[in-house]
Amino acid sequence: MPGPDERPADGPFLDVRGLFCPLPVLLAERALADLPPGGRVTAVGDDPAIHGDVPAWCAESGHRLVELTDLDGDEIRFVVEKKGCRATSG
Repeated sequence: MPGPDERPADGPFLDVRGLFCPLPVLLAERALADLPPGGRVTAVGDDPAIHGDVPAWCAESGHRLVELTDLDGDEIRFVVEKKGCRATSG
């Protein structure tokens, strides 16, 4: 599993450490806007409100919360997948 400063290979990485509600969610939302459906944003922050704000935002917006993990210290990593239709075969 990548450390908090490692960028994932499959989408943008946001460093939202030092930012507080609602900025982590707003920045993640802005990053998702530039991605196709199914695209993912990974972020690392240190605002304890992330534990409630990100799941609530995903539930309200329809995006999928892929990961919400406490890291060493006070840091929290979250991964959100953009909602939308994916191509299916059939």
